Amino acid sequence: MRAVTISSFGFLLVIAVTIISFCDGNCNVLCIESERQALLKFKQDLIDQSNRLSSWVEGEDCCEWLGVFCNNLTGHVKELHLGLLSSRPDVHAPHAEWDVEWDVYIRSKLGGKINPSLIELKHLSFLELSNNDFGGLAIPEFIGSMKSLIYLNLSWANFQGAIPHNLGNLSKLHYLDLGHNSLFEDKTLQWVSGLSSLQYLDLSHADLGKATDWLQITNKLPLLAELHLSGCYLYNDPSPISVNYTSLAVLDLSANKLSLVPTWIFIGIHSSSSSTLNWLSNLNQLQFLGLRSVGLQGNLLEIIVPKYLESLCNLRELDLSNNGIVHEVSEIIESLSRCSLDRLESLNMGFNKLSGHLPDKLGQFKNLAYLSLSGNFISGPIPFSIGKLSSLKFLDVLNNRLNATLPQSLGQLGNLEHLDVCNNMLEGHISEMHFSNLTRLRFFRASNNMLTFKPNPSWIPPFHCESIELRNWHLGPQFPQWLQFQKNLSRLDISHAEISIVIPTWFWNISTQLEYLNLSHNQLIGEISYLPMKRTVDLSSNLFIGPLPLPISYLRFLFLSKNLFSGSLSNFLCNSSTKLEALTILDIESNLLSGEIPNCWENWQMLQVLNLGNYNLTGKIPRSLGSMRSIRSLNLRNDNLFGEVPSTLQHLVEVIILDLSENQLTGSISAWIGDKLLNLVVLNLRSNNFQAYIPDQICAINSLQVLDLGYNNISGVIPKCFSNLSAMATKTLYQYVGNFAWELDRINLIPLAALLVMKGREDAYSNTLGLVTIIDLSVNSLTGEIPKELGSLMGLRSLNLSGNFLTGKIPENIGSMEVLESLDLSMNRFHGEIPSSFSNLNFLNHFNLSYNNLTGQIPLSTQLQSFDKFSYVGNHLCGPPVTKTCSRNGETPDVTNGGSSGGKKRSKLNWLYVSIVLGFVMGFWGVVAPLFFIRSWRFAYYQKLEQIGDKLYVFWATIETIEIEDSLINLLAYLVIDRLKLEIWKPLGDFHRITLKLFILTSERPSKWNMIVAKFSGLENIGQ
Repeated sequence: MRAVTISSFGFLLVIAVTIISFCDGNCNVLCIESERQALLKFKQDLIDQSNRLSSWVEGEDCCEWLGVFCNNLTGHVKELHLGLLSSRPDVHAPHAEWDVEWDVYIRSKLGGKINPSLIELKHLSFLELSNNDFGGLAIPEFIGSMKSLIYLNLSWANFQGAIPHNLGNLSKLHYLDLGHNSLFEDKTLQWVSGLSSLQYLDLSHADLGKATDWLQITNKLPLLAELHLSGCYLYNDPSPISVNYTSLAVLDLSANKLSLVPTWIFIGIHSSSSSTLNWLSNLNQLQFLGLRSVGLQGNLLEIIVPKYLESLCNLRELDLSNNGIVHEVSEIIESLSRCSLDRLESLNMGFNKLSGHLPDKLGQFKNLAYLSLSGNFISGPIPFSIGKLSSLKFLDVLNNRLNATLPQSLGQLGNLEHLDVCNNMLEGHISEMHFSNLTRLRFFRASNNMLTFKPNPSWIPPFHCESIELRNWHLGPQFPQWLQFQKNLSRLDISHAEISIVIPTWFWNISTQLEYLNLSHNQLIGEISYLPMKRTVDLSSNLFIGPLPLPISYLRFLFLSKNLFSGSLSNFLCNSSTKLEALTILDIESNLLSGEIPNCWENWQMLQVLNLGNYNLTGKIPRSLGSMRSIRSLNLRNDNLFGEVPSTLQHLVEVIILDLSENQLTGSISAWIGDKLLNLVVLNLRSNNFQAYIPDQICAINSLQVLDLGYNNISGVIPKCFSNLSAMATKTLYQYVGNFAWELDRINLIPLAALLVMKGREDAYSNTLGLVTIIDLSVNSLTGEIPKELGSLMGLRSLNLSGNFLTGKIPENIGSMEVLESLDLSMNRFHGEIPSSFSNLNFLNHFNLSYNNLTGQIPLSTQLQSFDKFSYVGNHLCGPPVTKTCSRNGETPDVTNGGSSGGKKRSKLNWLYVSIVLGFVMGFWGVVAPLFFIRSWRFAYYQKLEQIGDKLYVFWATIETIEIEDSLINLLAYLVIDRLKLEIWKPLGDFHRITLKLFILTSERPSKWNMIVAKFSGLENIGQ
């Protein structure tokens, strides 16, 4: 919160008197010996890592010591300034510099304990210990005996426990700040009433939830000018009292539970006679009002705004953000303009439910320096009058529905430093005039609009920004030349900007200062040998070629996926000259790399996300991967890895996502997965050659939300203990990554993501991964019945058991899994009727019971009748949506004794099936048999396939990066490779996938075909 300068504050007189009392260096009075000894005892109990108190030496004049100020007439110690108020690092500093400054700041904190020897400083009036670290100790009781104190600041010093009530004995106290510690007050703030001289009170983030008299007590302080009670768990004071804060200039009640605060502040408390005690006449001195995040609800919002803002004539700062206020933004601005038009300096109404258009009246607040309206539903254009706000330094309208284009008048805001218009619907062309006078602009954020900016190549911008974010702007095809003049740039995002050219050489000169660079989703070409950026680089989804570029050693986040980088991984990962010791995320999936995964992961101890999917990588999973103890997400999907999963992976105890799908891994599913990897949320072993049974230890992973073991050779029964998978057993959505996901989102990086099969299709889940719960055991050799215990997984959203040998009846309680969106039990051996409870599955949008032995009537419900008959084919069911009608008693018509004509038809039909199968077998073996028995033919066949595969590999790798529907391809793989289990077809698998995918692209998606051709030819406008 910004400080407010108020001339009427009495405590400023204290500061002035304090300055006068400082020894100016010419005084000859020495400090009192007893007081010097008291200070030395005080120092003895302190922890001083940075040696701040090195001048505190025996025999020296204590009035010359750091932080000690004496009365230059009497020599008594008057003030102790041992806080760090001016030493906090600048949050806008470059990250590398900030790290260093923060380390110095932390080491500069004093710790230890506070010695009672301070009581001997009888004349001490000023005690400043803020921003230190006293390790959770309680505030010393003896401080309440230091009767001469006028100023006491213990904020941000890591004190804990109850607030000592004897602080109320400090009757001379003008300034008391105990904020931002871990303090609590049991029952009452009555002790504050003794501080009759108090002008400044800050108890922010103390737990005052039980102190219901806070309003009564603070109202009795006649000189109180500033009251800070943010984040104090305050509730509404139940007693209707008359409140009269006549001297109050700053009121901060942010982040509380005060749903009735608007009533108290703006219209007073209603008495039994319905009279109104209007506060407005008593708050005419109010200059700052902070009600951020107080949880305002319902009708009271109508009371707050706009009517009762009209009389706050001295208001300089108003913060009502994060409250869900529902009103027209124009009426609020009109009301504020009636009285505080010439005084208002800061207005924060962010993250409410404001609607309507911004009025032209906005341009008349000539002293407005800070304006935040982000996170609302404001529509219409930004008014041209915005250019009249000559004092404006900060403008934030992020996340609204603003349209039209940016007004050229923005270019007149010569004091503007921060401009954020991200995530709106702005469109049109931007010219150089929009920036003509923005000489002080430091932060320019305008991503996710539909704006076009193509200035003259010789244009030199008047600003020197630290951050520029223009994601989804139309900037290309040329690289923005004006960026070369941004010498202070530390953050740049020009992703999705239609740039299709080689990165110019001058860019690498300015990129050495960049901490965050995002050039993803363009069509940038050429080779890159070196990445000099300091923290984050995202070059994904471009056309870069050549070997992987080597970054500097302290890079943390690197995204190079979906490019055309080639070669092996060894030089990048195992190069001893480049030790990426700080790297946290490495995403290089979907390139043209080849060879084996190197076995040199011992030095990657900081890595938390590793994505090496969608390559032609071969060999076994290296054992050294198990040395990355910090890994959270490991993705090796869709490579050609074989062999067993190494047991060393059991050391990855922090892993959240483990994806080894679509490889050729063998062996059994290891029991140590359930014993050791207890933080798993996603376990994807789909499309491998795992055998044996599902170990019961899997059931111990309480956090597991996605279990995909489909398309393997797993046998045995479905474990009954699946009911212990508690993350799937509750309808409450489980937050899968906690603080780690929040950290990635905070720095605008992609969160942890997974590619999952759900509802019959494969999709990527990132931000919504925490909302997904899946069990997929399809296309295995599972036997037995569905355990009824499975029905207890009430939070499951997708269940796929298709393509097994499961028998028995479908359990009735499956219908109790009410949030199911996808259910596939097809191609098993279930019999009996469809459970009537299935009519409760109201969220189903993918459903398949085909090819079982089910009988009877399909239960009537809105959902079950919405699926076509193919969801039920291959059974003996009746009723809609199938064509068979049920008999009067609701049973299926007799299918075995239906008359001679029917029998003849079925006989002919069965013979038709037999002839088709025989024809297929004869034709198939006519081609395949020679390959089995004639060795030279077989070798020639495989050699030819290998040549074809080499030629098609690069082409196929690129096609795989293009998103198209894969249902036809998956069907082919299912029929030919998985269901027939014919090893002779394995080498043809990729060939058929390529052929079929090319057919889909050329016949149904010609635009996709053009993209492929353009990607390999390097030509532009290949469409025609």
